[in-house]
Amino acid sequence: MARKPQTETPATPDFETSLAELETLVERLERGDLPLEEALGSFERGVALSRQCQGSLATAQQKVEQLLRDGSTAPFNPEQADDDA
Repeated sequence: MARKPQTETPATPDFETSLAELETLVERLERGDLPLEEALGSFERGVALSRQCQGSLATAQQKVEQLLRDGSTAPFNPEQADDDA
C-alpha cells in the first residue's frame, strides 16, 4: 500500500502556550546576556508570538461580542464575524 506524503503544517500552539513562551523570551531578553544573533532571533520569535496572541484575543473578543449581540450558541465562524462588522 502506498503512503501519502505528509503535507500537514504543524499545529498552531494554543494561546496559553504561546503566551508562556513569549514571557520566557522576554525574561531572557531583559537579562541582556544573549549574543546579538540569539537576541535578534528571540526578538523575532517574540514578535510572531505576540501577533499570534493578539489574533487569538481578537477572535475571542469577536466571539463574545457575537454571543452578547444575538444570544447565539452556534459555533463561531470568524469569516462571518468579519462580514457583520
